[in-house]
Amino acid sequence: MADTAGSRPSYDPQDPFAPTAVRSMLQIPSPAEAGLRMGPIEKIYLIWLAGGSCDGCTVAVVAATQPPVEKLIAGLVPGLPRVELIHPGVALEAGAAFTENLAMAERGELDAPYLIVWEGSVFENDSSGEGAFYRLGQDRDGRTTSSTEWLSRLAPNAAAVVAIGSCAAWGGIPAAQGNVTGSIGVMDFLERDYRSALGVPVVNIPGCSPVGDNFMETAAGVLLFLQGMGPLPEFDELGRPVWIFGETVHRRCPRGGYYEEGIFAEAYGEKECLVELGCWGPVVQCNISERGMVNGIGGCMNIGGICIGCTMPGFPDKFAPFYAVPPGTLVSATTSRVFGGFTRRMREVTQQDKNITGRWEGKDKPSGWARFQSRPTKSAKLVHKLYRAYQNTKIGN
Repeated sequence: MADTAGSRPSYDPQDPFAPTAVRSMLQIPSPAEAGLRMGPIEKIYLIWLAGGSCDGCTVAVVAATQPPVEKLIAGLVPGLPRVELIHPGVALEAGAAFTENLAMAERGELDAPYLIVWEGSVFENDSSGEGAFYRLGQDRDGRTTSSTEWLSRLAPNAAAVVAIGSCAAWGGIPAAQGNVTGSIGVMDFLERDYRSALGVPVVNIPGCSPVGDNFMETAAGVLLFLQGMGPLPEFDELGRPVWIFGETVHRRCPRGGYYEEGIFAEAYGEKECLVELGCWGPVVQCNISERGMVNGIGGCMNIGGICIGCTMPGFPDKFAPFYAVPPGTLVSATTSRVFGGFTRRMREVTQQDKNITGRWEGKDKPSGWARFQSRPTKSAKLVHKLYRAYQNTKIGN
């Protein structure tokens, strides 16, 4: 690299420590990659910036499998462009060579469109005193720049801006009551009227940390839109993917059937509904109980944990104190116990009848596994008779 005051740095494209954008311009697509291309865009730059973050969102995305990030980088996902990842944690280049990627994007020198992914909350730099939050390089005049400044400079010409994780989407834990950083989400920072170069508002993929596959699936949908191979995916009024965050945790929870029948766990480790242990699943919009955390495995309720509302804009303040019973549980759980308990008993009566073949009516079951023989009571027999009579009226309808 050669650099003099007031001139642009020059880099050797064959230098492995040159900016990703410079090296990418000489890269020739492999036959396998070229054969999978189905749209006009050969590649796209994904510029990953971080604010007040624990890097959990990065870890989540690295663990994604649908599709895996390495296949996107290699250009091996049919219909999707190759992704050139510019990430401070995984880039080979550092220092001025890394920020040159950002400068090239700002100057319009990239040879492909770029997306911005922001991880972590946006701190209010006025609160930093004489210092600065999350510095990211310097201008050529030696002035320190920050991730927030780069976000402001790059967002107008980005194909899309994606806020990954609840910190980036809403402010998250750094924005909790009493925090001195003035943390906000990307949507608040760029404000209501923001639109990307393609007219897309900020896309939010919340979670603490989010499910990696939720991000990858949404990114793939946006890339297919940019390729002209599909419509822009549907998002709700807060910029969340509807097919991911349109339902509550409770509706997809494997423990939801116990709630319906009014059966609740009294301690962790039990299999029943966790609402009375502090679970907010009935009101939280998230798909983790259905999708799992990594490759379909894990997820809060699936492994015995409660939902603390980490995907919601009100997290964490409006869900604190964690593990305390939600106020609405008094009404909902009591109602469920009354009506669900009756429903459960009626189902047990019906289940008892359906566990008897026609040959076993009035007889002991021929199973050698039964420790004792149980037969329906007279009231149960009457219910079964009436149930079957009503059921038979439906035959032929």
